[in-house]
Amino acid sequence: MRGDKLVIKDHHVKSAQMVAEVVIPEIKNTRGRYAITIAGESGSGKSETAETLRRELEKYDLPAFIFQQDDYFVYPPKTNAKMREKDINHVGTSEVKLELLDQNIQDAIEGKDQIEKPLVYFEEDRVDTETVDLTGIKVVIAEGTYTTSLENPHTRVFIARNYFDTKATRAERSREKQDEFLEKILRIEHEIISKQSEKADLIITKDYELKNLKK
Repeated sequence: MRGDKLVIKDHHVKSAQMVAEVVIPEIKNTRGRYAITIAGESGSGKSETAETLRRELEKYDLPAFIFQQDDYFVYPPKTNAKMREKDINHVGTSEVKLELLDQNIQDAIEGKDQIEKPLVYFEEDRVDTETVDLTGIKVVIAEGTYTTSLENPHTRVFIARNYFDTKATRAERSREKQDEFLEKILRIEHEIISKQSEKADLIITKDYELKNLKK
């Protein structure tokens, strides 16, 4: 998503390094591209962890590309927020084109180099399309609240910080107005996301340790 701002901190670096240590041997033993998802609640550090993991993988000559779930929302962010205000039941997985994201990931795994995908411009509140070139890319990373539910990734990473834990981070980001209505939205998302976390392979705990459920 164009216009998104990342605030990368030491714990994001630590998390990415722990994930990399687990997945690098698998990536090297996988023919074709390897797919990873990074999910969690709003403000949990999904985007920062994904970007830091991308940088970490590059150190091992494993180029990666990040697919952001925010690009796959049916409506651009400001319009989507207004629709939530009209009807809070709008909140949920139906807001996102998850099937399209899953298909893009599958196409990447199968070796397709040119992927046409949505692209959101945050400030302009519009959705466009772009064609990304994955030539030479070994790993694709999909990050977003609901990406644990995707069917095609090799490894699903979940950040186990709920909306209580992320309050300070969300305030620092200042993307949304921190009010009672937002708390209602976050409670709805929490119910959905916490259930999806059961599909995770790697869990980054609240204390930024790694729990490996693949073992």
